[in-house]
Amino acid sequence: MPLSSIILRLARNPGTDHPEPDLHDGYTLIAPLTDEGHLDETAFRHYAARCRVRRFMPNVEPRLGHLVRHGGRWAIHYDGDADVQEADLFRLHDHRFLLGSYVSITDDAGELLTYRVTNVTDSDADTAAA
Repeated sequence: MPLSSIILRLARNPGTDHPEPDLHDGYTLIAPLTDEGHLDETAFRHYAARCRVRRFMPNVEPRLGHLVRHGGRWAIHYDGDADVQEADLFRLHDHRFLLGSYVSITDDAGELLTYRVTNVTDSDADTAAA
């Protein structure tokens, strides 16, 4: 199975409302990765419907959505949310999803925040629980 479960947790973001890391604030992504840890665009086209996202935060109900590709950019499309339909994934084509790597995501308020990759497993071995 070419899909991986990737857990991102909020990293240090000095100069923001989130200056310290928070292990309870993040994302779980189900997506295909290349051997080098990049998102696999070819496999994504085949498995797009299975590329799910779960946004988790303390004291907030998790938000569910899916990974989408618009031209040259990646985003998260949230299911059933009329106010905030997408969160941009900054330069995701350049990022590698390896343990300890960092990924930037624009939050609901339009603030660009950094998340750290804390887990990458075969999606069949991990049911995406964060």
